[in-house]
Amino acid sequence: MLPTVGDKQAMKHALIVAHPNPDSLTCAVARAYADAARALGETVVERDLYRMGFDPRLPADEIPGPHTPTFGDDVLRERAMLADADVFAFVYPLWLNAPPAMLKGYVERVFGFGFGYGRAMDSLLAGRKLISFTTSGAPEHWLRDTGALDALRTLFDAHLAGVTGMSILDHVHHGGIAPGITEEAVGDILEDVRAAVKRHFG
Repeated sequence: MLPTVGDKQAMKHALIVAHPNPDSLTCAVARAYADAARALGETVVERDLYRMGFDPRLPADEIPGPHTPTFGDDVLRERAMLADADVFAFVYPLWLNAPPAMLKGYVERVFGFGFGYGRAMDSLLAGRKLISFTTSGAPEHWLRDTGALDALRTLFDAHLAGVTGMSILDHVHHGGIAPGITEEAVGDILEDVRAAVKRHFG
C-alpha cells in the first residue's frame, strides 16, 4: 500500500524523459518535476531513455499477430517497474513537431499489447493519469496557429490515453526555446513545471 501524506494517499509517478543532452532544458524540466513531486511526498521512478540506452526499435517478435508476441527482456523489465505507477509523466522536446523517435519507440514497445491494451483492445491502464511537458524551438503561438500542438495532443496524448484507458491531466508546453535562453526565462519555465505538479498533485 502506498504511504499517505496528511489525508492524501501518495502516488507513484513514472517520469519518462527523452533528450540526448543531460544538460538540456528538457532534463532540467524532468528534474524540477521529480523534485516537486517528491516534495509532496510522492514516489518518482525516473526513466531517462537516452542514459538507459533503451532500444526504441520494435522487433517483429513483439508485434501482435496470430501468435502471442515474445517481448524482450528490456520491455519486460520496464513493464514490471511501471506496473503500479499511478501517473505517467512524459518530458520531451518537439523535433519536426513530433516526439523524439526514442520516446515514440519506448511507447510502442512498452505501452503496447500486454501492458497498455489486451487482445480484445481492452484498456489495461484505466484509472492511471497522463501528463506531458514539452518544449520547442518554434514559438508556442506558431504551434497553436498552425494546429501543430493540437495535432500532437490528438495523435499522441489522446490516442495513447484512449487506447490504454489513461486520463489526461495536462500538457504543458513552452515554445521559443533557442540557444542563449536567459537564466530568468529558464527559471520561469521550471517554476511553471513546479506549479503544475502542485496544482495537480498537491
